[in-house]
Amino acid sequence: MNKRYINEIYVTRALAIIGVLIVHATSFPVSQYNSDTFTFEAYSFLNTFFRFGTPTFIFLSSFVLFYSYYHRPLTSKLIGGFYKKRLLYIILPYIIFSVVYFMYNYEYYSSVLSNSELINTFFHQLLTGSTASHLYFVFISIQFYLLFPILLYIFKKWPGLVKYAIILGFIIQWAFVLLNHQYGFIMNKGIISLSYMSYYFLGIYLGVNFDKFADFFSFQFKTKHKWMTALTWLCWAVFSIGHAVLWVWTRTTGQWAENLVYEAFWNGHTIFSAIVLLQASFYIYKNWGVKLNNILIHLGVVSFGVYLIHLFILNVYQKYLPMPGSSLLYHLKSFGGFLIVLLLSWLIVGFVTRYKYSWILFGATPKKIPYKQKS
Repeated sequence: MNKRYINEIYVTRALAIIGVLIVHATSFPVSQYNSDTFTFEAYSFLNTFFRFGTPTFIFLSSFVLFYSYYHRPLTSKLIGGFYKKRLLYIILPYIIFSVVYFMYNYEYYSSVLSNSELINTFFHQLLTGSTASHLYFVFISIQFYLLFPILLYIFKKWPGLVKYAIILGFIIQWAFVLLNHQYGFIMNKGIISLSYMSYYFLGIYLGVNFDKFADFFSFQFKTKHKWMTALTWLCWAVFSIGHAVLWVWTRTTGQWAENLVYEAFWNGHTIFSAIVLLQASFYIYKNWGVKLNNILIHLGVVSFGVYLIHLFILNVYQKYLPMPGSSLLYHLKSFGGFLIVLLLSWLIVGFVTRYKYSWILFGATPKKIPYKQKS
């Protein structure tokens, strides 16, 4: 079955990577600014509000896989090709950038660790996605890739399960969350893919059934789609604003709510954000100008590479640019950090991906970028 190529997904990826960069650019002011000021509250709000980036990438990875693979015959050749691509285009760049980030911190590690401890520390961080704070995304993606053939087989063998995929995803995720909350057997549950099953299973459901929801995402509304859109965006606004306000309250007062409250707001915020961003991408693709669409599409194409390299550039920027004395210059440094990291990461990855073996560093990109053509 020939499936329509969904160019709008590249716009979604562009919006998601912008969210990731805003979160990391605002993390420095949140950690350094006086918590009694309105400015701190603004940075804190932005830092939480834009935390939709990585969960959206998680959703998209599952959505694209099931959209591409579900309606194809399940053969050993298909699965072999799947793993070959992931080994070359995901795992290899992950290993390389794990080395890069570890070496960036090598001076510190070597001052407190012996040679054998250095080696053990590196391999521990490599195997837990922790050489840099953002690489957990690739690490949990690898876990999902290991599960993918099993999940694909199950949903193809029992297609009736697909309509329950979203519910199953929430059940699996929250069973893990609640058990871990009760017994605390994993300190950093964020590096375990079970923490993201609602996103993966939402991707499964929409990937298999996308044709049924094409009108919903493209704003070609029937009555039920109008209600679905209104409810989705309302839930997104409530959870997003509520989540951001909750963290502003926590950071300014030093008081904490029950941990599961943060978990619930984060889950609601980011799962509705994934749907809203995908729908917004269809609106942008249809209604915005060709040039702006193509700028976003190119950013979406190189977003994996930007994701890998951006934190290195941001760390260097923050480390070597002097701390401004005035608040105005401080805000300019913070905003400038976002712009510089976005543009420099984009420029580097965009330049490198013009060459044949760029996939070694930044993964695969389309042979031909799916730019929007003038109508």
